Amino acid sequence: MGILDIFAGKKKSKSVIGVDIGSSSLKVVQLRREGGTAVLENYGELALGPYAGSEVGTATNLSADKIAEALTDLLREVGITTTDAGISIPFSRSLLTLVELPRRDSAEEQKTIISLEARKYIPVPVTEVQLDWFIVPEPLPEGAEQSRKVKVLLVAVHNDELALLQSVITAAKLDASFYEIEIFSTIRSVVDEPVKPVMVLDIGASATKVYVVERGVVAVSHNIRGGGQDMTRAISAAHNLAMPTAELQKKEFGLGTGATSYDRATIEGVFSRIFEEAKRVMVQYETAHNKAVSALMLTGGGGVTKDLAVYAKTFFSVDVRIADPFAKTAAPAFMRPVLSEIGPEFAVAVGLALRKLEELE
Repeated sequence: MGILDIFAGKKKSKSVIGVDIGSSSLKVVQLRREGGTAVLENYGELALGPYAGSEVGTATNLSADKIAEALTDLLREVGITTTDAGISIPFSRSLLTLVELPRRDSAEEQKTIISLEARKYIPVPVTEVQLDWFIVPEPLPEGAEQSRKVKVLLVAVHNDELALLQSVITAAKLDASFYEIEIFSTIRSVVDEPVKPVMVLDIGASATKVYVVERGVVAVSHNIRGGGQDMTRAISAAHNLAMPTAELQKKEFGLGTGATSYDRATIEGVFSRIFEEAKRVMVQYETAHNKAVSALMLTGGGGVTKDLAVYAKTFFSVDVRIADPFAKTAAPAFMRPVLSEIGPEFAVAVGLALRKLEELE
């Protein structure tokens, strides 16, 4: 556990929840452990637009009180029966950077080096953030000498963001034992490749996160402006539709059968820009590390766009998959088609709940 873990020291129940606080919606997933299996008990989503006096599907910047109000409404409407929670930290409110630092044989010396050197890479005073780090595992070829450098993933979250989240959770009457940057939750729920690099494209409402995961660690991260709300607004303007109606139309038809040629062109236009930038990130990583990305995983709210994987394959020469985080949970067979369809939207919430279950072991 890292320094972002905040243990309340209270008795844990058998059921847990993962709470994903996004810019356009809240998502919650409730799991319980049966033997070695994570069992899905409940899940739900609530749009935040109306709480900001805006439309469904739009990104918001709400106060802690408003987020807590929406979260309380969601927990009540879904029928959540536990308060034991893991909470997401937005990628946009955090800093991730991969650096090379001197290697030390002693764990204590290594910790001291990292703590001192990290100050050079954080653009704000260290007193204003919570800092964590992960040493990136690097396999040593047989007969090769160990490098005197070590790769370290530095993670920083501003104290103001943690204070906001704590206010939300307190007001919503939840017991949160940790706050986790959403990237790590997504990796836990959708990336199973243990060795080869995998690129994840997390398509949010206003931005798309791109990151390459290697041996379970973020090797590269990048933010792209643009996401689901851009498509919704374009469809709304083209057909003079209210935003909620345009959002439903986007989700129902996407790039598949039933979409008008204009809507397909609109959605393709948004995704082509995102995919081109993501492709540049992929090529830069492959060139710098002399390694090929093995697969592309589509997740986030935009990941549910119909036939998106088919369109993505015209840009990327690797295996393209739609994330299915619910595959790591047990659920009735009749629910599988729905869970598979909505899975990309719940990758963070499932990943949080899975980590929360690990605390019970």
